[in-house]
Amino acid sequence: MATAHFNSLSDSIKASEKRLAEIAVLKKHIFNYSRTRDVYTAYRKAGYSKKFLEEHREEITLHKAAKDAFNRWGNSETGKGRGGKIPTIRELNQEYAQVLAGKKKAYAEYRIARKEMQELLIARKTIESILEIDRAGETPEKKEPSR
Repeated sequence: MATAHFNSLSDSIKASEKRLAEIAVLKKHIFNYSRTRDVYTAYRKAGYSKKFLEEHREEITLHKAAKDAFNRWGNSETGKGRGGKIPTIRELNQEYAQVLAGKKKAYAEYRIARKEMQELLIARKTIESILEIDRAGETPEKKEPSR
């Protein structure tokens, strides 16, 4: 039971860390998209000019990467998507704070569960070693010779 609780907390913490990383990446793409939108609009107006592309390669690349990330957001691998609407930075900040608070709470429980599990394993090993000593010390009863 202690091991199952420990493992479930560990899985919960890993899921929280994964979601926090996803939020950070999405926020980065939102910032990049808004920062490079004007350059990309000018690139489109220039007729996708190679000269313009060379002059603004970094901004255009960041903009395209953000657009690709938004497309993946709306069309996940399962085909169900996530509603297609990209969350706002404020919504992402709120979710990040909630996930982080949940992770901190789970991590506090995780430390306690890990300590309990270690204590149980130590007690188990101690009992097993005591039983082995008892078994090794036992000798079969000697039969008294019949007269």
